[in-house]
Amino acid sequence: MDGIKKKIILSKWKQIKSEDIYSYAKEYGISISADQAKQISKHIQSSSYDPTNQQDRTKMLKQLAKITDLETAQKCNRLFNKLIKQYGVEDIFK
Repeated sequence: MDGIKKKIILSKWKQIKSEDIYSYAKEYGISISADQAKQISKHIQSSSYDPTNQQDRTKMLKQLAKITDLETAQKCNRLFNKLIKQYGVEDIFK
């Protein structure tokens, strides 16, 4: 079952659009511009990051800090960890 969950997560990850990122940011109170959302989406789609891998998440957050700023990247990391727990998928995210 974990394999299926991971495949779904990775599929959604690679398909994320800038509009989705911008909408989620507004929903969760993270301030980014539409242009930054486009840059983030483009970077995710062109990278080989596996968000379930801690080292890849660290690399991804460093890039996010370059696109936005350190505070925004930290907020995103806290939100990401909160959502992992909320949806009960901690076992997939090591």
